[in-house]
Amino acid sequence: MMNNKLYDFIKWFLMIFIPAAIGLIITLGKIYHFETETVVLTISAIATFLGAITGISSYNYNKED
Repeated sequence: MMNNKLYDFIKWFLMIFIPAAIGLIITLGKIYHFETETVVLTISAIATFLGAITGISSYNYNKED
């Protein structure tokens, strides 16, 4: 199970950092004319995986209370 500090970091990472990073990559791709699909899909897959782990950890924590 995750401790609170790790959970809070992953939650911030998924809710704030990942969307901002994807937006930045897409915008830079349009400005500098490079393909962004592979990078964005990779980041999205990692975010989905981390979201699932975080959700399971949260569920298990709340179930214990």
